[in-house]
Amino acid sequence: MKGMLIGIARVRTRGGPVEEVKKVDVTPSMGIVGDARGAIEDRQVTVLFREGWESACRDLHVDLSWILRRANLYVDGIKGPCSIGGRLRIGSVVLLVTQETDPCNLMERAFPGLRKALTPEWRGGICCSVISGGPLITGDTVESFF
Repeated sequence: MKGMLIGIARVRTRGGPVEEVKKVDVTPSMGIVGDARGAIEDRQVTVLFREGWESACRDLHVDLSWILRRANLYVDGIKGPCSIGGRLRIGSVVLLVTQETDPCNLMERAFPGLRKALTPEWRGGICCSVISGGPLITGDTVESFF
């Protein structure tokens, strides 16, 4: 099954504002270049799946921008993995799923009830380490391997 990369974002400083961009470079040592979390080995890149995000929003009866989640990549057309060890290929970049992205207090401050709505079925997304780097551009093909 193939999907598409529909959004890219980074946070230049921890806790800072989210910057949406159309393209980025990804490396095994830095994750998303210019992102404050890229050097954290098991959290170099965070991926949010449209299906999970929209399910959480439906539960809350609200339409929220994916940027509110503070994830790096927003993917459509494939269901997010709910297990560690899976791989995603986005363009030429290969990512290894290291953990679920646990919804934090920032989600609750952003919108009441959002943290709880993101909890089931890994709706909050996944954390990944970079196996193989390269450029990412909105519109790139996404494939999952489990």
